[in-house]
Parts: sequence; C-alpha cells; structure tokens
Amino acid sequence: MNLLSTSRSWLSVSRPPLALPTISLGLASPRLGLTLARFRSVLAPRKVEWPKRQKRRLPVPTGGATKGTTLSFGDYGIRIKGNGARLTQKQLLAAEDAIKRKIKVVKGAKCYMRVFPDLPICIKGNETRMGKGKGTFEYWAVRVPPGRVLFEIGGAPIRAELAREALRQACHRLPTMMEFIDRTAVPRLGNLLLEPQTLETSSPVTAKA
Repeated sequence: MNLLSTSRSWLSVSRPPLALPTISLGLASPRLGLTLARFRSVLAPRKVEWPKRQKRRLPVPTGGATKGTTLSFGDYGIRIKGNGARLTQKQLLAAEDAIKRKIKVVKGAKCYMRVFPDLPICIKGNETRMGKGKGTFEYWAVRVPPGRVLFEIGGAPIRAELAREALRQACHRLPTMMEFIDRTAVPRLGNLLLEPQTLETSSPVTAKA
C-alpha cells in the first residue's frame, strides 16, 4: 500500500459533525436563532400572550372566598395582614433567599412560595411627553389580596422558634404587614378572621302537662 492510498483511506473516515455551542437567554429573540431558556432562579412566566397589560387595582375578596388563606404544604407560614400589596420579582426572591439561608441547617426543610409574579409592569421615563404609546417593560409583579399566604416552611420537622425567625427576616424584605401562622390558624376574609362557630348546648325544656 502506497502513501497516496493511505492518505485517501484516512480522509475517507467519517467524522461526526462539530457541535456548535448554544447560548441560553432569558428573553425571546427569534431573529438570533439561539436556544432560549428560563433559568430556575428567574421568576418569570414561560409564555406571555400580551407583553404589555394594565396594572389595575389590588383585588379585594368581597365574595366570601377564603382559598389561599391557610397553609397547604408546610407547617408554618406568613400571610398578609391589613391591605393588599403589589410585590415585585426582586422582593419575592429576596424574601425566599432569606428563608432558605436560615433553614438550611435543617436537613430536608423546604420553602414554598404560594404566589408567582406574572404581571408585566411597564414604566415610562421621567419628564416624558404624553402619548408615544405605552412605556417599556421593566419588571414582573403580582397583585396579592389581603389575607393571602405568601411563604410556607415544611418538608421536615422544624422548631417554631427557627421558623418564626426565618419568616421574620423574610417580612423585612416585603413592603407590607405580615403575620405568622401555623396549622391551627383560621381562614381570613380580608381583615376578618373566620372563627369556627361553637354549638351552644342547652338543657332540654320539659313541657308541663
């Protein structure tokens, strides 16, 4: 076998195609043709039909519904006391990080977030003339009514003192008044606590003949 045939046989070997690196972005950019992904640390919806919406007012539970005012996953939690609030993505992440940093000493302890920022907030610059359409997107937020549970702690047995301290640090990151609750907490309808009705037993009345 000569040298030319050897070089030809070496060139005829099939090689796998080179894999091009992919870049993950948090924003949709179909023109670039890149692989888009939403990171786990980013609180943002995966798909948005209308990127610009109205802020609207805070919801008020006037119909009597108490869903979301008691614990569902953990043993301790915090819920809004007083007026509702519009919480931003950064505020929720800061509160969640404060809770996880405090309860990481307990093996298996988890932090549950009961709300999710899916409201796009658009802001126009200062000293801008009227018109020219709606402002540009700035951040994600969520409208939370009064009495709604925001964070829960569970997954493993944890002392009430440690859970109270972790949730207290989370309350300092939120711009509203909160209250500490546990499994024995009653539902809240706005600013009204729905206490269970107690049946009053009375002695039977004996009828006279």
